[in-house]
Amino acid sequence: MLSALSLTGTAAARPGPPARRPVRGMWLASVANRDWPSRKGLTAAEQRAELLVHLDTAVRRRLNTVVFQVRPTADALWPSPYEPWAECLTGEQGRDPGWDPLAVAVEEAHRRGLELHAWFNPYRVANHTDPGRLSAAHPARRHPGWVVPYGGKLYYNPGLPEVRRFVQDAMLDAVRRYDVDAVHWDDYFYPYPVAGQTFDDADAYAAHGTGFGKVADWRRHNTDLLVREMSERIQEVRPGVRFGVSPFGVWRNADRDPEGSRTRAGVGTYDDLYADTRKWVREGWLDHVCPQLYWNIDFPSVDYAELVRWWAATVRGTGVDLYAGEALYKAGDPAQPPAWQDAGELSRHLTLAARYPEVRGHVFFSAREVGEDRTGAMKRVVDDHYR
Repeated sequence: MLSALSLTGTAAARPGPPARRPVRGMWLASVANRDWPSRKGLTAAEQRAELLVHLDTAVRRRLNTVVFQVRPTADALWPSPYEPWAECLTGEQGRDPGWDPLAVAVEEAHRRGLELHAWFNPYRVANHTDPGRLSAAHPARRHPGWVVPYGGKLYYNPGLPEVRRFVQDAMLDAVRRYDVDAVHWDDYFYPYPVAGQTFDDADAYAAHGTGFGKVADWRRHNTDLLVREMSERIQEVRPGVRFGVSPFGVWRNADRDPEGSRTRAGVGTYDDLYADTRKWVREGWLDHVCPQLYWNIDFPSVDYAELVRWWAATVRGTGVDLYAGEALYKAGDPAQPPAWQDAGELSRHLTLAARYPEVRGHVFFSAREVGEDRTGAMKRVVDDHYR
């Protein structure tokens, strides 16, 4: 294991990629059949047809990038030697769906002039706490000591070096075998805090936390290792594949750290998810960062405009591209603040972000809303900015 000292200030920056077109992207989520496939148990032909509709929708909306979730819950949308076939395909984890979704997604995206970013979730195992519901050959059943139940879900323990190596191997299998344009991680490292519950990694801390006076520092170190090692290994496996992370939008509030944003968010990645996202940018471990800026302009506690300013300042001079993650799913939702009932809110986001040259694109959550566009918010974005 690398020492804590070796992760601060010594890493060489990744060589910057050549100048690229601004990203116009959408997330295509498979977990719990959020976007695709529309339900479990469709035939291979039906699943493939639905996937192609999403890709065609991206083209119709004048997007150029699809971020496809290919490892939703420690299972796979390709024939992986490490993990079982994903449950979202057939309804039975480990059952062969009769085709290779990732292979088709890469081929058909490139045929349409789209980039295909492979989206992985490193540590989530299941959206329940019953290991018996996992496929019989699932690694979490073969290695029960790797797993921590927390908040009604199962997670791999990020504090175990063997877990960190395994999840990297599992993700890199896809990078090695498919011509993906980028590796993409979302915001889940250590899980979001759940009131009244403790993430039970005390034994791992006792075994591997030597030199760390606080468990929080050790956890951040574990996440740093995961990011740095994956950054290096991607370039060993397939040079030129980019690496990006889409964290929760707030690193730290300024009332906790003067370097933080002028926000009052209830959660921050540094303190609550043990993910020092600003450090990863500064160390050059990422090619791009796509923070989830899922608030409206002038929202009182977390203002979209403030976060764009803060992230632009954070990436400035680092060579790391900044993409803004956009909450298209909130448009027209009556449970959201009044700003989201205005079909022009997202278009104003792009207008505001254009003031900052560091913002190199936007990614919309998610594909279902890109297609449905219940309020016309996506059409406004296309008409105003993507013509």
